[in-house]
This record gives sequence, C-alpha cells and structure tokens, in this order.
Amino acid sequence: MKGLRKFLDTIKPNFAPGGKLQKLHAAFDAVETLFFVPNKTTRSGAHIRDAMDMKRTMITVVLAMVPALLFGMWNVGRFHFMSTGEWVDKTFWDVFLFGFLRVLPIIIVSYVTGLTIEIIFAQIRRHEVPEGFFVTGMLIPLIMPVDVPLWMVAVATAFAVVIGVEVFGGAGMNILNPALTARAFLFFAYPSKMSGATIWIAGLGKGEGVVDGFSGETIMGYAASNRLSEMPYSVKDMFFGTIPGSIGETSTLAILIGAFILILTGIGSWKIMASMFGGGLLMGLILNLFAVNDYMALPAYQHLLIGGFAFGAVFMATDPVSAAQTERGKWIYGLLAGLLAILIRVLNPAYPEGVMLAILLMNVFAPLIDHFVVEGNIKRRMKRLQNAKA
Repeated sequence: MKGLRKFLDTIKPNFAPGGKLQKLHAAFDAVETLFFVPNKTTRSGAHIRDAMDMKRTMITVVLAMVPALLFGMWNVGRFHFMSTGEWVDKTFWDVFLFGFLRVLPIIIVSYVTGLTIEIIFAQIRRHEVPEGFFVTGMLIPLIMPVDVPLWMVAVATAFAVVIGVEVFGGAGMNILNPALTARAFLFFAYPSKMSGATIWIAGLGKGEGVVDGFSGETIMGYAASNRLSEMPYSVKDMFFGTIPGSIGETSTLAILIGAFILILTGIGSWKIMASMFGGGLLMGLILNLFAVNDYMALPAYQHLLIGGFAFGAVFMATDPVSAAQTERGKWIYGLLAGLLAILIRVLNPAYPEGVMLAILLMNVFAPLIDHFVVEGNIKRRMKRLQNAKA
C-alpha cells in the first residue's frame, strides 16, 4: 500500500485545480478515497473521529450482499443446466462459472454507467463523488432477472442516478431508493423483460436447448394462477434459494447472513427489518382467514421466503436516506411496508410481487411518518412540562 500511496501522491498535482487533468479531479478523488481514508478532519464542533468513513460503511453493505451474490451466480448456472438437461453432468465449478460469466457483465454495466454519471455531476458541482453508488451499483444487478439485456441495465441505472438522485440535489437528498427506482423504470417501461416465466432462467427465453416440460415459472406465478398444487418447490427450496427469481433475491439464508452482518456492525436498522417481516407475516395471516384462491391460502410464513421480500426488508427498506429516521418511525415504516408488500402481491392480479411498490410508496411517506412522530414527542413533553408546573 505504501507504493500505491507514493504513486497517488506523485500524480495528484495533475488533478488539482490548475493541473492539466483538473477536469478529472472528481474521478481521482473517488479512487484515492476508495483505498485511503482522507486526511481531512473537522476542526470545530463535536464529531467522532475514526477510520470508518462513509466509503467503508458502504463497502460493508456490499460485503453483506456477497453471500446473496455468490449464491445467485451458482443458482443461475444451476437452473440453466437444469433447463438444458445437463445438470447431472456438471461440477459445482462448472455451474458457478456459468453463472459468474452471466452475472458479471450486469455488474460491470451497472457500476460503469452509474459511476460515470456520478463523476460527471460531482465534477460539475465541484463536489466529491458520493459514496452511495457503491451500494446501489451492486443492488441493481441483484434485483434484475439474469436475462435482462445489458443496454436496459445501463438505461435503468442512468435513470435511477439522474432522475432518482441528482435531480433532488445528489446523494443524501433523494426521496426514493435508487435501486428500486431502476427496477420500477424497467418494469413499467419494458414489462415483458421484467415479468413472465422465461426471464428468470439464463437462455430460457431464447430456447437454448431447453428440455421438454421444463418451466422457469416462479412460485408467485404458480400462486397467482391458482396452480400451487403443480409447484415443484418445497419450503426447504424457498429457504435455501433453489428457486427461480432475480439474481440475488432467491436465497433467504444468504440474505439473513447479510442481515446479521448489517445488524452486527450497526449499519442496518434491525427495527425496520423486524417490523417489515412482522408486517408481512401479519398480512399473510389476515389473508389466510379470507382465502378464496391459492395466493390468499399460501401459508403466511412462506410469503417471507419467496420473491424479493427478504431482500427488500434487509437491503432496500433499510436505506438510511429514503427510510424513516426516528426510532418509533422505523417501526411504523417497516410494519406498513410489510403489510403493503403482501397486500399488493396477493390482491393485484397484474403484478404478483409487491415489495418494490410497497417500499417505494413508504419512501414517499417516510418524512410524513417522522413528522408525526416528532410532533407527538413534542406534545408529550409539553404535557409533562405543564404537569410539572402545576
């Protein structure tokens, strides 16, 4: 690292104001602070000074997503070879390598597109490159189907960064989760590429040697069409993630490992996670009481294991910018997100998954929730003050 530090110090004057590469100052700063903690410290006020800057925080979130990412790569390969009838002849590494090569380009396109736009805006505004896209750049691929065209990933990422973040003033000012903004853009702009029974399996939509009778339909697809009795997946499959779905959303186990990391490091709010799981379970139980079809009759706890529910609760709803900020508000925000996610999922015949819409809706209402929580606290304190004076 000393050699890298010396090299960066040597070329740094070229990127400083007045240097021949000053227009790339934001890009240089992003690279430098990725490897080294900035040597700038606050000189006034009360601040905690340590080595854990925002970039390290964001990188910790990315590390928490690694279990879901690695499993997703393996699962992509597994279902592809199952669809072609070659599953029994492949080793673990054959399967993983196939998934790795299918997922890696999506990650590269997401990061290259997003960071390029972030650097351009940072240079124009003469700001440092914000750290938030380190997380967003990984979230976007994980919530995409594996067969999504790369140009769509680029367009959706650009939309999320420009319309979802920069128009509000940049990172930290956005009201919507950027990754979910990208997914919502693709879902409404190109619905055939974000729903159906063929987009979740690599090559299935193109008919790459698919064996007769193989289906890439998700559990929610079976439930929405009242064909749960035909579904070939067990609760064990749902928990471990050997089911069709978006790249990083299938394995509840891998997602819970990520949740443990976020809670242990204090980065993710356990209150939002717990309340969203609780809200989803509660709505599932309510729908079970009035079940008139397969989706309403689906055991409540299984709703937490399928689709993007667990991933949304752990990595999306807990976004510190777009989520509720007050402690009581976090409980309300998470509970309502869980209730709405299952309600939309079951009762909306056009869209058998409601996590994305539920979280985006609660992003909009998060400031209002915090407002009422704060107002309630003020009223209680004023009442205690009046009682004390009396």
